[in-house]
Amino acid sequence: MTMAMAIPTTTEADLGRLLAWTSPAYPIGGFSYSHGIEMAVEQGLLRNRADLAGYIGAVLADGAAAVDGPLLAAAWRAAHARDEAALDAVAILGAAFRGTAETALESLQQGDSFARITQSAWPDARFAAFAARHPGRLAHAVTFGAAAGFCTLPLRAACYAYLSGFVANLVSAGVRLVPLGQTDGQIATAALVADVTRATDVALATSLDAMGSAAPMLDLFSMAHETQYTRLFRS
Repeated sequence: MTMAMAIPTTTEADLGRLLAWTSPAYPIGGFSYSHGIEMAVEQGLLRNRADLAGYIGAVLADGAAAVDGPLLAAAWRAAHARDEAALDAVAILGAAFRGTAETALESLQQGDSFARITQSAWPDARFAAFAARHPGRLAHAVTFGAAAGFCTLPLRAACYAYLSGFVANLVSAGVRLVPLGQTDGQIATAALVADVTRATDVALATSLDAMGSAAPMLDLFSMAHETQYTRLFRS
């Protein structure tokens, strides 16, 4: 007899929460970061829609998202299992896993804001205790994964939503900086759907011991941005 495999389903309530958490209206400050795009534009290396999609694709495959995805998954699993020690270990690793000062700020500031806002809107004693143990030192992906795990949102949906929100923020930055039209921004977003799916697949299959990034040019853009003469974004 063939056993049917249980497939986690995302309810309307789950979807509503994930849409809220990744909405530009969720006040965590994502609009203020370009993840190095501002410097890439300044140097003339990012000039059109194709360049923007390629840049964000590299972030997903080999940059910060290649770290954030596995961190989110590990935080979700630890929170879901109510394993405080494992969750704290993921938080410590996540806080350290950035190559530049600006990308660290980008992750930690949004993580701290996400923790405060989420606890206010969707209070959970376990999540509050976790956030209190790591004040100001929670990476956004870790905080998101922990919140999703504590309230049992489906892991794959949570990871895909987080990465999609990350892409949306970077596309928005590119639209303003290149500049591009809003339609070009949506075309770039559509072109990156397959990249988000691949990044989600990799995130769920990658252990913390095996995760890593290999995008030195992105780090160089970030480091150069720290001293950019005129800038609109914080990274």
